[in-house]
Amino acid sequence: MVRLIPKDTSFFAMFSGMSNNLIAGARAMVDLFSDYRDLEMKVQEIRRIEHVGDEMTHAILRKLNQTFITPFDREDIHKLASSLDDVLDCLNAAGARIIMYRITAPPPEAAEIARLTLAQTQELEKAVSLLQKNGDVLGHCVEINRLENEADLVSRAAIARLFDQEKDPINLIKTKELIEILETATDRAEDVADVLETVVLKNA
Repeated sequence: MVRLIPKDTSFFAMFSGMSNNLIAGARAMVDLFSDYRDLEMKVQEIRRIEHVGDEMTHAILRKLNQTFITPFDREDIHKLASSLDDVLDCLNAAGARIIMYRITAPPPEAAEIARLTLAQTQELEKAVSLLQKNGDVLGHCVEINRLENEADLVSRAAIARLFDQEKDPINLIKTKELIEILETATDRAEDVADVLETVVLKNA
């Protein structure tokens, strides 16, 4: 059984807030692709959620600088906050590309990768909530890694089909970049899982 000795337990609540905000961002991206209209408004909502995530990250880092005894290593608290923020940054970047490149017909794989990212964020929220409760964090990390592998396969298939079917080189470049940024979000979610695994193993 994993045992974490909490010191300032407010860190756990702050990470829970970050995880829930991350789910909101991933769900907003899924909603965007499921009904591909009103894009400006939907991308603006993703941007708003990303700004909230930035504020939460800064709040954790400020608290870290003010706290003498932390519930786990200071370096890992910093990494966990930063890596959670990185996932939202990728989602925000994907939304920005949709508007900037005027992508009118995203490939179906974009929606599938967004769905996998949402599933990852839900697993991350469960894992984070179990840190203080000495629960099965590692089990959720394994699932996050599995979802990243699935997203990688979807991304590769999408890019292969794109090169095979897309005749317009400009559209090819735009769509390929969108797919790659979305897949990078799943990589960053896997990075969060790696940090959580490190925290668990250090405190086992």
